[in-house]
Order: sequence, then structure tokens, then C-alpha cells
Amino acid sequence: MTSISLPGLALDYDDVGHGDVVVLLHGHPFDRSLWRPQVQRLAAEGFRVVAPDLRGYGGSRLDTATPDLTTPFAQHALDVAVLLDHLGIDTFVLGGLSMGGQLALECHRQFGERIDALVLAATSARADTPAQRRERLETAERLSRSGGMGSLPDELLPRMLGEHSRRTLPATVKHVSRMMHAAPPLGAAAAMRGRAARPDYVDHLDDVTVPTLVVVGTEDTYTPVAEAELLAQRIRHSRLVVLDRVGHLPNLERETEFNDHLVTFLRSTRSE
Repeated sequence: MTSISLPGLALDYDDVGHGDVVVLLHGHPFDRSLWRPQVQRLAAEGFRVVAPDLRGYGGSRLDTATPDLTTPFAQHALDVAVLLDHLGIDTFVLGGLSMGGQLALECHRQFGERIDALVLAATSARADTPAQRRERLETAERLSRSGGMGSLPDELLPRMLGEHSRRTLPATVKHVSRMMHAAPPLGAAAAMRGRAARPDYVDHLDDVTVPTLVVVGTEDTYTPVAEAELLAQRIRHSRLVVLDRVGHLPNLERETEFNDHLVTFLRSTRSE
């Protein structure tokens, strides 16, 4: 684990392996260990993988955080760009899951010329509806005032993992629960406020011309298959993978299959 100093925090990240660069952005309320199986596999396959803890999550705790703080998506994207500049990385493949996938689209909007390919897992290009925005802001307020994550992780877990995964993958359930319980509440709340204010990326999908892998699970209730189909329909050089009996965390619920699809996709981009 290493870190760089940014305004307001030290940004923690993993930088593993050698070769073409793959940057992976986690979702909420997780940390970079969400990508542990992919970091290990890709490094073994000859890739260099950079996985940061996003601002306010994991080890990237905010130096000062107030209950009403907001971390805009533009700030997360700037953090990614500054980190990669620090590492001397010019171009890279960018992947993200859930909120991380939405951040990947924001990064593409801001500095798409640096991105060679995209991996969008369990994510949506749409902005929040008014009801979704209200619920997100209410949850952020709850986290800000509670002093901890409280019961929220236990409430979220049944929707994060598919029913089959919850029954058959006890180590995965434990890992997901640990990440959520360990999330810094003020940092997570600040990110949720920024997420509620994010723009709609649907029209931007027409501007995505790089190869893109879209992955979704059939039991994902946060970003259902229809959301992934929209991504695949609007992004011209895309391929869609739908994993059966998988919820919102396909990279953990179907680790080997997800990794196989990912490696095949990344190798195909080398020859394009």
C-alpha cells in the first residue's frame, strides 16, 4: 500500500504488476479491496493494476470532514488524474463497478483521450430520479449524524449480493460486510451527496468510441440488466456479459468467470 498527498487527504492506492495499465474504481460503500481478486489475476496475466481508495473511503480518509460535506464527481475524477500523473501513466484501461462505473464515465467525459478501453460493471449511465436523489441524501444525512455506519451495511447486504451468493459464498459475504462496516461515515456521506448531484451520462455514451466491456448480474436490483443493455446499445464498440444468479457485485460473486471475461477483453484490446 502506498499513498500520495492531495488537498484534504492522503490518497491510498495499490500499484501491482507490470505491463499495460488497468485502473479500477470501487463502488459505495467499499474500498479498493473490492478488486482484490482482479488485481491478483491481472498482475499474474501481465498487467499493471492501479486500484485507489476513492476520496473519503478506505484509507483515503478526509483530513477534515464536516457533516454537510459534498465530494463532487468532478473531484473524484481529478483525484484519479492526479494519481496517474504522479505515477507517470499517460494512457490506461479504466474500469469501475456501480458508483465506480459512473465515475469511469465522468473520467471519460473529462479526459477520455487518455482512456484506451472501459470496463463498466453493475452500473448505470442515468442520473438519479428525484426519489432516488432524496433517498441518497437522506442516507447521507443519517451517516453524517450517526458517527458510524450503524445498521446500514446489514440493510444493504441482501441487495449487494444475490440470493445464491449469500447462501454459497460465506467468505464473500464476510468480505463485503467488512468493507461496508469499515467505511468512514463522513467520507461516504460526502460521496453520496456528490453522487446524487451527478449528471446524466446517457447522451455521453454516444461519444464513447473505445472498446467497452459491460457486465451485469441477473439478480442485480440496483442496476438491472436493462441498464446494462442501454450501455451496450449506446456504446458502439461494446460487449455485454450477463451473469446468471449474480447480484450487484459480479466480480466477487462469480470471481473466476468475471476474471476470464476481463482478461479476454483486455487481451482483445491489445490487438485492436
